[in-house]
Amino acid sequence: MKTCPDRESALNLLKKYNQEPFHIRHALTVEGVMRWYAQELNHGDDIDFWGLVGLLHDIDFERWPDQHCQKAPELLAEIDCPPDFVRAVCSHGYGICSDIEPVDEMEKVLFAADELTGLIGAAAKMRPSKSVQDMEVKSCSRDVIRTGAERLGWTLPDLMEKTILAMRSCEDEINAAMAGLES
Repeated sequence: MKTCPDRESALNLLKKYNQEPFHIRHALTVEGVMRWYAQELNHGDDIDFWGLVGLLHDIDFERWPDQHCQKAPELLAEIDCPPDFVRAVCSHGYGICSDIEPVDEMEKVLFAADELTGLIGAAAKMRPSKSVQDMEVKSCSRDVIRTGAERLGWTLPDLMEKTILAMRSCEDEINAAMAGLES
């Protein structure tokens, strides 16, 4: 089992550096998606690690977008995140704002799913239901997502289908959490 901070500390750190509901929703979505993937890909023992890396992956983006993935290690040190946790967070920006290549399966999933959750989430907002609950695969396509799928050895439709299922698994919880933040 990989070491990671407790969720309360991670969530408090997220909220310290992120106040915009969009960024908090994105963090909660990626956390839920990463937890789903950990279970789906037989990494259940590390489900908290996967989820919390997803929760904190954009810890520095709202305040320091020009230093994204560069400022993260300093912020993650505030809650004593171990080196493999910091590496995983920073690897999701590979080729864009980080030179840390995603190597293990969890890093590859984060690299692929991060961008895809944003795309699927945006596409869902345009639907009459404003939800992923009735969404199909045929809605999205981008180069980063395609590269992410290739790194995992999956087809693009497989990656999209799995990520939609993962987003469905946590959408209700995220909506409830966001309602609590907005009230």
